[in-house]
Amino acid sequence: MEIAIIADNNKKELMAQFCIAYCGILSRHHLCATHTTGSYISEATGLDIETVFPGQSGTEQIASKISYNEIDLVFYFRSTDPSKTPSEAELTLLRLCDVYNIPVATNIATAEVLVMALDHGSLDWRELVNPHSEYNKKKQKA
Repeated sequence: MEIAIIADNNKKELMAQFCIAYCGILSRHHLCATHTTGSYISEATGLDIETVFPGQSGTEQIASKISYNEIDLVFYFRSTDPSKTPSEAELTLLRLCDVYNIPVATNIATAEVLVMALDHGSLDWRELVNPHSEYNKKKQKA
């Protein structure tokens, strides 16, 4: 599966801890993340992570990947600061997850539910929907 990882500045440590805890599960999938978050997690876990641009530009890149059906799951730990207004890129990303039926976790509780579902195969339906999945690549060659 193609998994996107994003964490606001005050959530990067929590995201790294989450990835450490579920490193075994995450290592079986292709991971992409915004640059700073990806570098931080990669250093903490040793996971191979494709990085995109940092900050809002990276969020826009991941949103673009979602619109091309290249992402199957999003872990996006957002700031809980009530004074922070979500950016247009953040709102677009979340809207696209709704439009394309991409499971998205915006907090640790939901992320743990989704990573366990991923481990148990409950998200395998994404392999059928995503034209870029290994399942569909094999099907096209046959």
